[in-house]
Amino acid sequence: MTKNNTRLAAATLAVLAAAGTAGVAWAKDAESQRQATAFRAVLDCRGLADNTARLACFDAATAKMGEAETRGDIVVIDRAQASAAHREAFGLHVPSLGFVVRALKPEEVDSLDGVVRAARADINGHWTLILEDGARWRQISGDLMRAPRAGSKVRIHKGSLGSFLMNVDGQTTIKVHRDE
Repeated sequence: MTKNNTRLAAATLAVLAAAGTAGVAWAKDAESQRQATAFRAVLDCRGLADNTARLACFDAATAKMGEAETRGDIVVIDRAQASAAHREAFGLHVPSLGFVVRALKPEEVDSLDGVVRAARADINGHWTLILEDGARWRQISGDLMRAPRAGSKVRIHKGSLGSFLMNVDGQTTIKVHRDE
């Protein structure tokens, strides 16, 4: 390897190392922007080595976090609440609720099981199903061999390009759209 090639290789490695460090810093910055300031302050206390300073930091940060929660500046929800909110909004285009699904497993995010409360066919034979939770799903395409009825079990899952597919009592999948 010549001197110029060695310098070029060293310079390339230096640039790649700097880019890697910047990427890590950017990822950490993006993570901290995703979290509420009061919550982030509690997490930052973990980095203090001195036990007394760390305890004082935790005491102050948790007090501020409690105040922020009381004022409504932050909202704390558990997995069950996140699941209920996601279930209620499943099939509706509500991008602002995307933070709710962070607590859920992929199978909880991509599908939903339900029970039909009411079903009716339109003049073209396409069904509108109202589930027990009040969600109204309208058939767009596909055929059902047996008519859905109150008590029918359904499984709805995400399809491609924002579509939704439904199985009614284990029948062939139909394409559906959530109306409400």
